[in-house]
Amino acid sequence: MKPTPEIDVAASAPELAARVAAWIAAKIAAAPKQFALNLSGGSTPKAVFQLLAAEPLRSAIDWSKVEIFWGDERFVPFDHAMSNFRMTSEALLAHVPIPPGQIHAVPVGADSPEDAAALYDRMLREFYGAPALDPARPLFDVTLLGLGADGHTASLFPGTAALDIRDALVSAVIGATAEPRITMTYPALTSSAEIAFLVSGDAKREILRRVLANDAALPASRIETVGALRIFADHAAFGG
Repeated sequence: MKPTPEIDVAASAPELAARVAAWIAAKIAAAPKQFALNLSGGSTPKAVFQLLAAEPLRSAIDWSKVEIFWGDERFVPFDHAMSNFRMTSEALLAHVPIPPGQIHAVPVGADSPEDAAALYDRMLREFYGAPALDPARPLFDVTLLGLGADGHTASLFPGTAALDIRDALVSAVIGATAEPRITMTYPALTSSAEIAFLVSGDAKREILRRVLANDAALPASRIETVGALRIFADHAAFGG
């Protein structure tokens, strides 16, 4: 099921980041107990993370109930310049009191991308507490997603085998980019109470238009959820 997205258009990229950070903080505050937040890499999420880690939001958030995950990761060491984990750590995790056991990083120290994907799949199911996902009980409270110029989201790239996987929550993606990647598959990404795309810059305007037109050739257009779907965009990306 693909709900009609709620679209929030900001005047600028900084305003976009501020709106998303405030929205996430409000969602965490409203959560009765734990809050599972599934993160994306990229420059726009980085700006959001930096705002969450700074006052006044840092002190307003109960970090003890936040569980952190990543929708995708490059198969590189945690300290690598291209690591989503490193970016998140520097922008957010190093500055807020999230208990270490609630930070669920992709296990890039595994012997292969395939092994890392299998280990993360197992980690997600253990966190969920059941071998299969129930549409009535989402895995995540909020999933953040980016939008690539080719229509990819997470590391679900056009033409890759991961697009068709329905029996695994995580998959290795080899050959789509210079470095191997590990990505959550559609079943995992869409098991979220709310999914938010973060889209910034005029270079994304045409691809966002195609996603909003439900162009089925684009991986991002195939994101479905029984929850809510939001698109946070700046004016440069949305146009109008």
